Formats: sequence, structure tokens, C-alpha cells
Amino acid sequence: MFAAYAAKIDRDQPLNGLQTGERPDPVAGREGWTVVDVKAASLNHHDLWSLRGVGLGEESLPMILGCDAAGTDADGNEVVVHSVIGQTGHGVGPDERRSILTERYQGTFAERVAVPAWNVLPKPPELSFEEAACLPTAWLTAYRMLFTNAGVRPGDSVLVQGAGGGVATAAIVLGAAAGLRIFATSRDAAKRGRAVELGAEGAYEPGERLPRRVDAVIETVGAATWSHSVKSLRPGGTLVVSGATSGPNPEAAELNRIFFLELKIVGSTMGSKEELGELLSFCAAKGVRPVIDSVLPLDRAREGFEKMAGGDLFGKVVLTV
Repeated sequence: MFAAYAAKIDRDQPLNGLQTGERPDPVAGREGWTVVDVKAASLNHHDLWSLRGVGLGEESLPMILGCDAAGTDADGNEVVVHSVIGQTGHGVGPDERRSILTERYQGTFAERVAVPAWNVLPKPPELSFEEAACLPTAWLTAYRMLFTNAGVRPGDSVLVQGAGGGVATAAIVLGAAAGLRIFATSRDAAKRGRAVELGAEGAYEPGERLPRRVDAVIETVGAATWSHSVKSLRPGGTLVVSGATSGPNPEAAELNRIFFLELKIVGSTMGSKEELGELLSFCAAKGVRPVIDSVLPLDRAREGFEKMAGGDLFGKVVLTV
């Protein structure tokens, strides 16, 4: 079958390790596994990190990339794949640690992917394959950050750093649909404009003072925005962090402000199968649709990786099979 995969690790030039071509067909293998025919899959920064060797060792190569997918199961049902393997022991046994596709098991940038049957959810008919394929990583991460870990309610205010990225864009759309007051930042004026179009109350330059302090911050940028995130919170507010695309080591940790104002710093990673089910239902019921930057056939995967690596996108890049 045709696939896009990591053939080698290059920490400085990750795209040097990206290859497209034929790979062996997956088989259900162990008991409780199934094979999904992939119709669409979406890119995440995780795929670039994999090419750098983060979470992926040389001994696991070649590794088909891709965490997210929507497609059809063996009975022709339209499904969405939850990419966290071993979360409950289904299909792998209780002693295997949790991983996501492309770390231990082959990913979704292929014509077919094998996963535990437990990891397959029905796709709502209201969502296209391309839309559904955007949800299991970036959108699920944003959903968990907002509604599980930030604990915000309708009317609360939220700052989303780095409008344009997959998680940040999802947080803007989901937050606005849920009745939150959303503020966003971006270095790019066009992206700030898009953020407002998607429901943000205001969009600002990174580091710019907001009109009010917020109840929560959605932080995926890291070092470049950390100080601004901390300073933008009201006393007792919550900063939820799920990534650090600009680096993990900010110049100032702002510890004095954190303890003096009793701020909460919460780490967040992906989401559960139950939360993915809630997200799918929310999108179907409220008419919420993922923001898609571009749709490319699988054999043009490199173009999608280049867009993501260069930051030249707003929303998700989707690969179709």
C-alpha cells in the first residue's frame, strides 16, 4: 500500500527523513484489533517531532507517520480513529504503557491502518471524512484543555496564544461556540483577522496588553509567549499548557507572580476516547466544523509538511487517500 513514512531521523532537517512509497499492508494481528481503510488523515506538529526523533527511535524505522484518520471499517461503517493506544489496556494488555500512533504502532498516512477495535468510533454523518480527520489530536487536545483542564464556563474569558496553529484554531472555534469570551494572539495580521472571523472577541500582537485579565490561557507556543500568558491571568486563573513550539525554556518563569496570585499551571496531553466522542457529538449538534487550511492527496504529503514546518497555514492540513 502507498504511505508517507519516516525513513530516517534528522534532528536539524526533519523533512530529510520523510519518504513516500510502498509499505506492507497492515494486518489486524493480535486479538481485538481491526483494520480501517483510510479516507482522510490530518497533519500535526507531532509528525514533525517524530521526524526529529522525539518519541521515535531509529530501531522503530521505517514508521508510517500520522495520528489522525477517518475512514471505513471492515463492515463499511464510517469511523474515526482515536490514536491513543493502550489507554485502558484494550487490544494490548494492561501492562503496556500508553502511546500514540507513530510511536510504537504504524500511523495513518497510508491506505490502511491497524488499531485496536476499541479505538474506533462512529463518524457522525454530518461531518465529512476530511473534517472528522482533523479532530482526534489537535481538536481533541483543545477540547480537553478548555473543558476538562481549564474548567471554564460560558461567559468566562480565555486567551489563546498563537492563532493559526491547529490546537489554537480549534480552541478559538470551540470556545466561541460554547459561549466563552475568546482573545487571541498572532504575529500575523491576516491570522489575527481570521481569528476574529472565527469568533474571537479580539486579536492582538504577541505580548500586547489585553483589555482585561482572563480566566484561563490556552498555551501551545511555549517560551515566546509564556511570560505574557502568566501576566494575562486574573488572580486564581488557570494556564493550561500542551505544547512548546517555540521552545520549552522561557527566559522568565514568573514564579513570583504565580504564587502571589495563586495561579494554576496545568499540563494537558491529548484526550480520552470519551472526550473524543463528546467532541464529535458537539461538532455535529452545533454545526461546528474544523478549520481546514488545505487538502492534499497523500502523494503530495511533503507539501503539507513544508507548510506546517514553515508556519504558513491557518488550521489543519488534510491528506486524502
